[in-house]
Amino acid sequence: MLAPMSDTSLPSFTEALRVWLRIGLYSFGGPAAQIAVMHREVVDRRRWVSQARFLHALNFCMLLPGPEATQLATYLGWLLHGVRGGVAAGVLFVLPGAAVMLALSILYATLGAVPVVAALFFGLKCAVLVLVIEALLRVARRALSGAAAWTLAALAFVALTAFGLPFPFVVLAALAAGLLRPAAFARANPARGGQDRPSLLDATLAADPERLARMAPAARRAGLFALALWLWPVVLLLGTPLWGDIAWFFSRMAVVTFGGAYAVLAYVAQEAVEKYGWLTAPEMLAGLGLAETTPGPLILVLQFVGFLGAYREAGLAGGVAGSLLTLWVTFAPCFAWIFLGAPFVERLHDEPRLRGALAGVTAAVVGVIANLALWFGLRVAFAEVERLALGPASLDLPVLASLEPAALALGLFAAALLFGLKWGLGRVLAASATAGLALSLLSG
Repeated sequence: MLAPMSDTSLPSFTEALRVWLRIGLYSFGGPAAQIAVMHREVVDRRRWVSQARFLHALNFCMLLPGPEATQLATYLGWLLHGVRGGVAAGVLFVLPGAAVMLALSILYATLGAVPVVAALFFGLKCAVLVLVIEALLRVARRALSGAAAWTLAALAFVALTAFGLPFPFVVLAALAAGLLRPAAFARANPARGGQDRPSLLDATLAADPERLARMAPAARRAGLFALALWLWPVVLLLGTPLWGDIAWFFSRMAVVTFGGAYAVLAYVAQEAVEKYGWLTAPEMLAGLGLAETTPGPLILVLQFVGFLGAYREAGLAGGVAGSLLTLWVTFAPCFAWIFLGAPFVERLHDEPRLRGALAGVTAAVVGVIANLALWFGLRVAFAEVERLALGPASLDLPVLASLEPAALALGLFAAALLFGLKWGLGRVLAASATAGLALSLLSG
């Protein structure tokens, strides 16, 4: 049920904490689904933030290295409650998934695969696919309102899906298109078309226009502090055989992971498997499977890699330490980028050329979400996917004989609950996980 707009005060910090924790617990299935959960909670349900400001923040986060969903949560938390809000939102977005991933890493290293856990996560994975599709439809409906925006979204989808162009290139090309023709893309911004609904934050800023300017100095100080917190263990451990390698390797990943986890997984796998010998290729795939079906950002697969690398050399306590060190150097930069950049981006929120540029990125984001939905959907519904070369292009095609009937059934079940019965997110995920376990028990 939508929150009433009679009270225009911002939510309390305590209320926001509950919502950020809820988002962290429900954020399954990679960035597309996580962004969908955030949009549902803070834009659709509670109207804390407007559609236009949400997309403005998302566009900026898509240009940054690191997990964009984590950075989006931090940005929105900062908008609502300053530095403490940004820290709380970012930490609570990551913490549930990190705790689950650590527990699963310990189980994997000590007991191997756990069938009951796998069955529960299988049901969740099928439900998440439906959430991604819902997010794609909702964002496309609201963000694409002109021929230029639709064209750019389609081009982004084709560039990623058929030609495998680097994610940063696609986003920067969209940014350039928006800069060159801001008027063409401004129509895709719902705030310019009068379609956006009022939000509590907009009402607060209208009553206090200097609020964000007053928040900026504290944010810059927090950003510099986050940089120091990130770099000190790297410098301290540099040269240490195991811990220095973990700190340095994953710190480098934190500044080159444009496009999220998928963009660097091949490089991480090659380095971690072949150069460092921290884990095997099948174990890397197992870690990706765990990360795809646990809450939190998909980049948590790096936590699994860091755990196994340290576990092999230093036992269980070392594995936990390696996991925590990986988390630290992976996510500390996220807070630095947001706290240093968000005040500047917000100051230019109403600048026409920047609005057009970021609206171009919004259009490309629709293509990115469509690409993720296709990538994720093929791998949920089919056990085998082949890459078919078509001249300079290539496409992922499913091996039809490898269709997973259980995945198809669970996906339809989740779609019926979400679209048909209009169930809430928590009920859909719980029902899908239970159905996945029930199917596993019946077939086993």
